[in-house]
Amino acid sequence: MAHQKPGEPRNLRTSVKGPLMFSAFWAVLAFFAVLIFASGGSSRAPRFDLAFTGAGIAFIVTLVIAAMLSMSYKDNPDHLGKGSGVNLSSKKSSGHGGYSARPESQAPGTPDSAPGADPR
Repeated sequence: MAHQKPGEPRNLRTSVKGPLMFSAFWAVLAFFAVLIFASGGSSRAPRFDLAFTGAGIAFIVTLVIAAMLSMSYKDNPDHLGKGSGVNLSSKKSSGHGGYSARPESQAPGTPDSAPGADPR
């Protein structure tokens, strides 16, 4: 792994700021949602204990999920984008893989066999 030079921007895979901001957003959202819904109405006291607990759980869960997703990320090999796949050619093809099941000697539009003849 190459070391980063000072002043050089970090890419998304090695940056910590993105997953932390993502987790912090969901933690704040969970905090307010639990604070509103756990108190059970405006006549009762707000439940800050449950709100902080919900925010902490949301922060940890989203941070673990973001970390697992970033660890499972892998670049595609370079040979995959070179045009070796199916139907990447501009050549006119009649089949799925660019190959026709019809023999070369048979003209297009003619049936494969006579009506009623079962080749099995």
